[in-house]
Amino acid sequence: MNQSDVKTVFFAFRGDAMCFIHVLLNGLDMAEQGMEGRIVIEGEAVKLVPEMAARDHFLHQLFTRAQDNGLIVGACRACSTKLGVAEAVSASGVELIGDMSGHPAMAPWLEQGYRILTF
Repeated sequence: MNQSDVKTVFFAFRGDAMCFIHVLLNGLDMAEQGMEGRIVIEGEAVKLVPEMAARDHFLHQLFTRAQDNGLIVGACRACSTKLGVAEAVSASGVELIGDMSGHPAMAPWLEQGYRILTF
Protein backbone atom coordinates (compact mmCIF):
# COMPACT_ATOMS: atom_id res chain seq x y z
CA MET A 1 0.00 0.00 0.00
CA ASN A 2 1.31 3.40 -1.01
CA GLN A 3 1.50 6.03 1.76
CA SER A 4 -0.65 8.38 -0.30
CA ASP A 5 -3.40 5.71 -0.22
CA VAL A 6 -3.62 5.80 3.57
CA LYS A 7 -6.64 7.83 4.65
CA THR A 8 -7.52 8.30 8.30
CA VAL A 9 -10.06 10.50 10.01
CA PHE A 10 -9.72 11.23 13.71
CA PHE A 11 -12.98 11.71 15.60
CA ALA A 12 -11.92 13.53 18.77
CA PHE A 13 -14.51 13.31 21.56
CA ARG A 14 -12.57 13.94 24.77
CA GLY A 15 -12.31 17.48 26.05
CA ASP A 16 -8.84 16.84 27.44
CA ALA A 17 -6.12 19.00 25.87
CA MET A 18 -3.45 16.43 26.73
CA CYS A 19 -5.39 13.86 24.68
CA PHE A 20 -6.19 16.27 21.84
CA ILE A 21 -2.50 17.14 21.38
CA HIS A 22 -2.06 13.61 19.99
CA VAL A 23 -4.84 14.16 17.45
CA LEU A 24 -3.12 17.32 16.22
CA LEU A 25 0.38 15.81 16.22
CA ASN A 26 -0.70 12.67 14.37
CA GLY A 27 -2.78 14.57 11.83
CA LEU A 28 0.16 16.87 11.06
CA ASP A 29 2.63 13.98 10.97
CA MET A 30 0.47 12.05 8.53
CA ALA A 31 0.27 15.10 6.26
CA GLU A 32 4.06 15.45 6.37
CA GLN A 33 4.41 11.74 5.48
CA GLY A 34 2.13 12.14 2.46
CA MET A 35 -0.83 10.44 4.09
CA GLU A 36 -4.27 11.93 4.52
CA GLY A 37 -5.29 12.58 8.10
CA ARG A 38 -8.45 14.60 8.78
CA ILE A 39 -9.87 15.75 12.11
CA VAL A 40 -13.52 15.91 13.20
CA ILE A 41 -14.11 17.49 16.61
CA GLU A 42 -17.02 15.93 18.49
CA GLY A 43 -18.47 15.64 21.99
CA GLU A 44 -16.87 17.60 24.79
CA ALA A 45 -13.79 18.22 22.63
CA VAL A 46 -15.69 21.07 20.94
CA LYS A 47 -15.05 23.12 24.11
CA LEU A 48 -11.32 22.98 23.31
CA VAL A 49 -11.73 24.89 20.03
CA PRO A 50 -12.17 28.39 21.51
CA GLU A 51 -9.45 27.62 24.06
CA MET A 52 -6.96 26.55 21.37
CA ALA A 53 -7.87 29.57 19.26
CA ALA A 54 -6.49 31.82 22.02
CA ARG A 55 -2.90 32.82 21.27
CA ASP A 56 -1.74 32.02 24.81
CA HIS A 57 -3.02 28.41 24.78
CA PHE A 58 -0.26 25.80 24.64
CA LEU A 59 -1.95 24.08 21.66
CA HIS A 60 -2.53 27.28 19.66
CA GLN A 61 0.39 26.80 17.26
CA LEU A 62 -0.46 23.14 16.53
CA PHE A 63 -4.15 24.01 16.15
CA THR A 64 -3.33 26.83 13.74
CA ARG A 65 -1.00 24.58 11.71
CA ALA A 66 -3.73 21.94 11.48
CA GLN A 67 -6.22 24.59 10.32
CA ASP A 68 -3.76 26.06 7.81
CA ASN A 69 -3.15 22.57 6.38
CA GLY A 70 -6.87 21.92 5.99
CA LEU A 71 -6.83 19.00 8.41
CA ILE A 72 -9.75 20.14 10.57
CA VAL A 73 -12.98 19.23 8.82
CA GLY A 74 -15.22 20.80 11.44
CA ALA A 75 -16.80 20.59 14.87
CA CYS A 76 -20.09 19.00 15.84
CA ARG A 77 -22.94 21.48 15.48
CA ALA A 78 -25.16 19.72 18.05
CA CYS A 79 -22.48 19.38 20.72
CA SER A 80 -21.20 22.93 20.17
CA THR A 81 -24.72 24.26 20.58
CA LYS A 82 -25.50 22.11 23.64
CA LEU A 83 -22.21 23.06 25.32
CA GLY A 84 -22.63 26.78 24.54
CA VAL A 85 -19.59 27.22 22.29
CA ALA A 86 -21.14 27.25 18.79
CA GLU A 87 -20.52 30.97 18.26
CA ALA A 88 -16.94 30.76 19.56
CA VAL A 89 -16.22 27.69 17.42
CA SER A 90 -17.45 29.48 14.30
CA ALA A 91 -15.45 32.60 15.23
CA SER A 92 -12.31 30.45 15.42
CA GLY A 93 -12.71 29.50 11.76
CA VAL A 94 -13.83 25.93 12.43
CA GLU A 95 -16.97 25.01 10.52
CA LEU A 96 -19.96 23.64 12.43
CA ILE A 97 -20.93 20.34 10.80
CA GLY A 98 -23.49 17.64 11.45
CA ASP A 99 -25.46 15.78 8.83
CA MET A 100 -26.72 13.13 11.28
CA SER A 101 -29.23 14.80 13.60
CA GLY A 102 -26.73 17.63 14.10
CA HIS A 103 -23.75 15.33 14.62
CA PRO A 104 -21.04 14.41 12.06
CA ALA A 105 -21.70 10.95 10.64
CA MET A 106 -18.97 8.33 10.30
CA ALA A 107 -20.56 6.32 7.48
CA PRO A 108 -19.56 8.73 4.67
CA TRP A 109 -15.93 8.51 5.78
CA LEU A 110 -16.04 4.71 5.67
CA GLU A 111 -17.67 4.83 2.24
CA GLN A 112 -14.73 6.96 1.03
CA GLY A 113 -12.19 4.41 2.30
CA TYR A 114 -11.09 6.20 5.48
CA ARG A 115 -10.05 4.46 8.66
CA ILE A 116 -11.73 6.00 11.69
CA LEU A 117 -9.78 6.49 14.89
CA THR A 118 -11.52 7.85 17.97
CA PHE A 119 -9.88 9.78 20.75
